[in-house]
Amino acid sequence: MWLVFAFGSALFAGITSVLAKCGIKQTNSTIATAIQTIIVLLFSWLMVFIVGSQGQISTLDVKTLIFLVLSGLTTGASWLCYFKALQIGQTHKVVSVDKSSTVLTILMAFIFLHESMSIYSGVAVVLIAIGTFLMIDKDDMQKTESKGTGWFFYAFGSAVFASFSSILGKIGVFQIESNLGTAIRTSVVLLMSWLMVLITKKQKELSHIPKKEFMFICLSGLATGCSWLCYYKALQDGLASVVVPIDKLSILVTVSFSYFVFHERLSRKSMIGLIAIAIGTAIMALSTLFG
Repeated sequence: MWLVFAFGSALFAGITSVLAKCGIKQTNSTIATAIQTIIVLLFSWLMVFIVGSQGQISTLDVKTLIFLVLSGLTTGASWLCYFKALQIGQTHKVVSVDKSSTVLTILMAFIFLHESMSIYSGVAVVLIAIGTFLMIDKDDMQKTESKGTGWFFYAFGSAVFASFSSILGKIGVFQIESNLGTAIRTSVVLLMSWLMVLITKKQKELSHIPKKEFMFICLSGLATGCSWLCYYKALQDGLASVVVPIDKLSILVTVSFSYFVFHERLSRKSMIGLIAIAIGTAIMALSTLFG
């Protein structure tokens, strides 16, 4: 069942990227992140009470709480970078760089969580790495956007923080119900994102958000909530080295929607890269199921 949740996470994550892009055409990315987090927080705590895991709050030990907080902080940093990158870069390019966190997470799971890596897993890692490299156009990497900073650096920052978040989250939900772990992490993200709004003094822009963009931001929050719930349920029951690459298949969903919604086209090189990522992920999942 954890594989089903992993694929569910990929589907909702792919939809999230497109909805988020629609919601930040005029809206500041930091504000959009903060608003989205409110939706995710409400959704995640609702699930906690639905499954009845709120009783575990009083039994949380210090170690678990620390790892959940650290996971929340790295998630918040990843979100802030990701939304900024989405605002100034092409969706499929940003997502491809963000998904490079897959390789780093797999290696970290091998080192810190002692998850085994077979020859098939090694081949999958190489394919995913090559695919990610091909998806990133050299000209786009060197491009400097109108706001003074290239989207690539924000996207890469998002990938690095996402990798740490996955490993810390795996440790944090080891002994507690996954929905409760998600809710606690989201609470940390909420505090962090709104603190950034205040630090950057963007709170005055809240009243000027276009209604249409506000709706897309809220829908993005709902999709994110669904993705997170599926992701951390899969992470709790399955292997992080398999759950993470399956979750990254959301790039297939994002690329498809980006083509129809934003008319973003893939080059032949990027298409080959996308196929390599998909094949590598499939090998990773199949080697776990039948290995």
